[in-house]
Amino acid sequence: MLQARLNLITADPLHLGDSVKFIEADVRPAVENEPGNLGMSLYTNPELGMAVLTSFWVSRDALRRSEEVARPRRREAIKRAAGTVSVERYRVPVFERKAPPRTGTALRLTRMDVEPSRVEDVVEVYGDTVVPWFADAEGFCSSVLLVDRTTGHLISETMWRTPGALAASRSLAAAVRVETVTASDCVIRAVEEYGVVFDSSRKA
Repeated sequence: MLQARLNLITADPLHLGDSVKFIEADVRPAVENEPGNLGMSLYTNPELGMAVLTSFWVSRDALRRSEEVARPRRREAIKRAAGTVSVERYRVPVFERKAPPRTGTALRLTRMDVEPSRVEDVVEVYGDTVVPWFADAEGFCSSVLLVDRTTGHLISETMWRTPGALAASRSLAAAVRVETVTASDCVIRAVEEYGVVFDSSRKA
């Protein structure tokens, strides 16, 4: 199954831009050239000094092998950002793309927790109900669900063509969260919004 390594970067807003340039110029080409890589994505909220850098892999082994390349570059990116990073690893059971990202694309990231025994309930309702609801919405680009079956931690990422389309989808997103909670007894931990710097992720 598709795997992902997510890096949540919290930075000094004044230094985030320098870190982003380093990620684009150095981290991205090095990681994307690793065997088994299926692209990367970078989302930022410059005002808050936050960024999410995610790499996608064909297998857990490929993800593990890439750590030697990723680790020193991650340290340098954080040094340039004058910030901190937390690293999380997930399976990706849902990856749907209706339109490719482009300049001005925006993203909503939703953090959820559920009892590990009910992870599959979230995956099912997300794939069968949530994705079709979003797919019919104006400006929808893609939807990805990241899952840690051991801890029950999940992340939903939905991408929209413009910040305006993202804003217009907030009411729908609220309804989707209610549906997901009702169907699985999950807990919504956070809802965050970002601008997309780049996204080359793919399923294969």
